[in-house]
Amino acid sequence: MRRPYYPWSLRSLLEYQSTVGGLLDLCEENYRYMLRLAPELGSLADHHLSRVAGNIDLHLEILEQTPYTTLVHLTYRFGEGGADPDALLRVYHDARQMEVIELRQRVLPLNRRPDMGSLERKWRLNLFLSKWLGYCCRQGHRFDAGTAGSVVEWARVACL
Repeated sequence: MRRPYYPWSLRSLLEYQSTVGGLLDLCEENYRYMLRLAPELGSLADHHLSRVAGNIDLHLEILEQTPYTTLVHLTYRFGEGGADPDALLRVYHDARQMEVIELRQRVLPLNRRPDMGSLERKWRLNLFLSKWLGYCCRQGHRFDAGTAGSVVEWARVACL
């Protein structure tokens, strides 16, 4: 397994030529982050809430669970119905990959170029997801069977 290379400056990120191999590495990284957030992901069902003192509540909803894949909805919710970022994600347990199916967020211009190819679009969405999942891990968010339909307070722990 290669360690992915990410150009972190905004200019480098916008000029980066994504590759299929780079995208697969990124999807593998996203899978590892998700398992840190939800170690029992393959056996979870319904809605889960992670609440960490001083941070925004993170919501995880299991939409579909099969032996090889899980479809999840991950979001922050603000007040009455405001969700941002709001992601629909497919987890491939057998391939140890996770990809963005749909991502709604208002802060970064991820999809504003009409001439953007699908590989570049997927790269940008999955890179955003990787940064967000890493942030959630560092905040101490976590989901397990005890978080279903209820609030569980978690201590801040290092996730990386």
